[in-house]
Amino acid sequence: MKATKGVVAAGHKVTAQAAAEILDAGGNAYDAALAALFASCVAEPVLASLGGGGFLLAGCSDGSSTLYDFFSQTPMHKCDPVGADFYPIVADFGTTQQEFHIGMGSIATPGVVRGLFAIHRELCRLPMRTIVQPACDAARSGVVINPLQHYISELVAPILKSTPQAMALHATSEHPDRFAECGEQLYQRDMADCFELLAVEGEDIFYRGEMGSALIESCQQLGGFLTERDLLEYRVEKRRPLALGYHHAQLLTNPAPSVGGTLIAFTLALLEAEKLGREQPGGYMHLLKIARAQQLTQQLRNEKAIDRNLSSATSRELLSDSYLEIYRKVLARHTSCYRGTTQISVADHSGNMASMTLSNGEGSGYVLPGTGIMLNNMLGEEDINPHGFHRWPENRRIASMMAPTLLFSDSGQAIATGSGGSNRIRSAILQVLVNLVDFRMDIERAVESPRLHFEGETLNLEHKLSVEEHKILSASFSDIKLWPQKNLFFGGAHTVTRSANGTLSGEGDSRRGGVCIEV
Repeated sequence: MKATKGVVAAGHKVTAQAAAEILDAGGNAYDAALAALFASCVAEPVLASLGGGGFLLAGCSDGSSTLYDFFSQTPMHKCDPVGADFYPIVADFGTTQQEFHIGMGSIATPGVVRGLFAIHRELCRLPMRTIVQPACDAARSGVVINPLQHYISELVAPILKSTPQAMALHATSEHPDRFAECGEQLYQRDMADCFELLAVEGEDIFYRGEMGSALIESCQQLGGFLTERDLLEYRVEKRRPLALGYHHAQLLTNPAPSVGGTLIAFTLALLEAEKLGREQPGGYMHLLKIARAQQLTQQLRNEKAIDRNLSSATSRELLSDSYLEIYRKVLARHTSCYRGTTQISVADHSGNMASMTLSNGEGSGYVLPGTGIMLNNMLGEEDINPHGFHRWPENRRIASMMAPTLLFSDSGQAIATGSGGSNRIRSAILQVLVNLVDFRMDIERAVESPRLHFEGETLNLEHKLSVEEHKILSASFSDIKLWPQKNLFFGGAHTVTRSANGTLSGEGDSRRGGVCIEV
């Protein structure tokens, strides 16, 4: 059936259904994205929470576009970290392990609540009470645990078991000492009550009222950094998207101070001269060029200390022809031979496009009493604290890899995409865009094709290599890790598209339980 009202791609059936229900009720893409946001907190509680942060890239039917930045902010004042509740845990991905830090001392100022109300005021049609209803219904009727959500819970088990309140979000009342098994129903009644209260009272109850007071009191008593002033003065930032031409397409993505969008744009700018469309998709030359471009981008990130110093001016400098030419020459010489993040992409029949990426880190282990909201652990994320923990600058928006992205092709196609996956966010989005623009793949193949990711000294590959291809790549990369199958490690690029004639379609990335619903 051809979509007539809209299309949504997201990380869970319940998340996508909430957006579809709102589209069917006459809501636009932004109403649907907010409904999906609330529902993702219920159905994807490790990946999404009102206690975290995120971004919305809005491409409106009138041709305008705006990036809403409601990501987490560092506290205004840094107390002595000796007394902070801050400690490490290890998440085991099977093929690799990653250390995270949690506790009250890992909580940064949350921005999601402020962000969703700013978006609602400026872009939405329907009342907030209507928007939260699908999530509330799901929270009270129960969500059946699927294999992916159970797997994610097991990955970050040390966090979820760190406090009884965190464990309760993932356990049934009959078996409070273990995670809900696949097929069991999980109820989030506190969340439903919280969402309805927010819809009636507005954002002030979180930043100025009883919810905020409970958070600040807990921070003061239990070793956190947040103060009342951090909540009172938090603001949503509206930014002009970073724009880049790639071949005959126009890319819009997350600008500075977030780093993911700039790094994606830099990598694409390097690759533009490589004419990837001439290569065999999945062949060793395709893989070599993508991997080397990622390697050079990592080099740039380290040399320029981008995570600490990125500004709009720096971003423009990095994407200038004179600067890029240095790195393009290096690339030409070498190519001649888990984290808690979720993505929601929506397009409606009126021409609006929404790409929203949310993150709670992995969660701090602290649950705001009576709300079902676990607070973030952004101050404990090594990826976004590359210069060491407790060295964050005070009162600054945390640099993020999240990069909600819109692409407008020369054929009249409009695409909304983005991804979860920590440092793999930029490589996931990059490869979906290359598949769409260079290889002219359809949306399903573009999203589901095998991926690679270069980080540190390791080239991670979902591709199956021949002995000869492995030998060729080993000449450039000393450490190659072959993954036996597609894995959430490589992100979840849930993507929707509108063709030149207005036909809507999408693809939910199977690596992260992706679901696409057309209405």
